Amino acid sequence: MDSSISHRSTCPLASALDMFGDKWTLLVVRDLLLHGQRTYKELQQSWEKMPTNILAQRLKKLEAIGIIAKQPYQQRPLRNHYSLTKKGMALTPALKAIALWGQEYIESTSNIKAP
Repeated sequence: MDSSISHRSTCPLASALDMFGDKWTLLVVRDLLLHGQRTYKELQQSWEKMPTNILAQRLKKLEAIGIIAKQPYQQRPLRNHYSLTKKGMALTPALKAIALWGQEYIESTSNIKAP
C-alpha cells in the first residue's frame, strides 16, 4: 500500500479510490497517456479546463505516489515536462475499460478505439 496516501480500509478498490477518486486526477493521467510527455501549460489546455490550483495539486499528488515523473526542461523560470512512470502506465487497461463503459452506457459521449 502506498504510504503517502491515507486509506480508509484494506479494500483494494477503496484504496485506489483514495488515490484517484476525485473528478480530476484520472484526467491528468488520461492526458499524459494519450499525449505522452506534457508541460503544465499543455495540461491546462485539456478539454475540461481544470482550474490551475487543482492541476498543481494533482500533479504534486501524482508525483508523490509515483504515478508521474517530472523532468525540468527550463531553469529560469523552472518549467517541467510531466510523464507517466511504469506504475502510471499500468493504469492503461483500467482507463480504457472505464472509457469503453462510458461510451456504451452514457449518451453523447465520443467513440474511442478499443485496443
